[in-house]
Amino acid sequence: MKILIIDDEKSIRMALKDILEDEGYEVDLAEDGKKGCLLASQNQYGVIFCDIKMPGMDGIEVLEKLVADGIDSSVVMISGHGDIDTAVKCIKSGAYDFVPKPLDLNRVLITIKNATAHTDVVKENKTLKKKIAVSNAVQEIVGNSKAIREVRDMIDKVAPTDARVLVTGDNGTGKELVARWLHEKSNRASMPFVEVNCAAIPSELIESELFGHEKGSFTSAIKQHKGKFEQADGGTLFLDEVGDMSLSAQAKVLRVLQEHKITRVGSDKDINVNVRVVAATNKNIPEEIKKGNFREDLYHRLSVIVIKVPALADRKDDIPLLAEHFIDQIAKESGMGRRSINKDAMEELKKHSWTGNIRELRNVVERLMILGGSPITKADVVAFAAPMFR
Repeated sequence: MKILIIDDEKSIRMALKDILEDEGYEVDLAEDGKKGCLLASQNQYGVIFCDIKMPGMDGIEVLEKLVADGIDSSVVMISGHGDIDTAVKCIKSGAYDFVPKPLDLNRVLITIKNATAHTDVVKENKTLKKKIAVSNAVQEIVGNSKAIREVRDMIDKVAPTDARVLVTGDNGTGKELVARWLHEKSNRASMPFVEVNCAAIPSELIESELFGHEKGSFTSAIKQHKGKFEQADGGTLFLDEVGDMSLSAQAKVLRVLQEHKITRVGSDKDINVNVRVVAATNKNIPEEIKKGNFREDLYHRLSVIVIKVPALADRKDDIPLLAEHFIDQIAKESGMGRRSINKDAMEELKKHSWTGNIRELRNVVERLMILGGSPITKADVVAFAAPMFR
């Protein structure tokens, strides 16, 4: 671990450096606050020791700048003029601890151990918050093609209403993203957006998942459970892969859409719900109706508005924008350095059929960022993207 010592007294700097290096730490020195701030911005330090009384930029000013610059290191203030008021001021300004001079070796080593643990926690919290922010943010619908502009225009028109929407399109085209934007631009945006993948839930559990159940209503019902409709009350319920829902569940969903009431499994009590339903499917529902797999009356209830999301093969001019967007996104999420991609590589990407659509393109871009050069070349696309298309 690296430690930075900022102190205008050379004897203090050198003595502390010798002690800490004997303990196995890597130590950098700064004789004034300006140099200390520069080193802190260029390196990752577990702990920074900073003297308070220094000419020019004093220790409190250094501390305030480190905090303002978002430096993750734990800052320990040191001074021969220590008193309670000074210590309190340092802690309030963002210091981890305050150690008076003359420095006690055991106190210094214990402080380093504790400060290092604090630095790790701070970094982990920042990383977690960053991941949460990224996961919670509604991703942009990227593209300038006519087909995708029409989708965005439809969202803008339909979102402020409570009209039910059926989103259709192949796997990987971004149907969930359309549903999220319908919610985000609606009057329900401050309320829950609840998603349920109808294809991923066994048919015997779908009713419990959607409508909830009472304790003891079946063997594994050890406590009361609120279903997705109740969880989404006031907001939007997204029924993904609705074409895979069982006929019995379809009948109960139809009742909810008609009466705005649900009944938990194992109960005879009606519960009022105020939910906007957005559904999505990659199936041809009219064909499923003919086969007897989907209720026609439910289809008409769900499809007040139909939004068809185009396949990537039908909007290949959007591939450069999408590729650049995914490069930025992946770099931000993973901490990888951003990669540029040259024109020939982009043209090579546009040649492929993209049967997996947007999801497949993102996977290929991530692979190219990991395995390709900088910039990413046509040869990289041929070498590392080709297995995806065989």
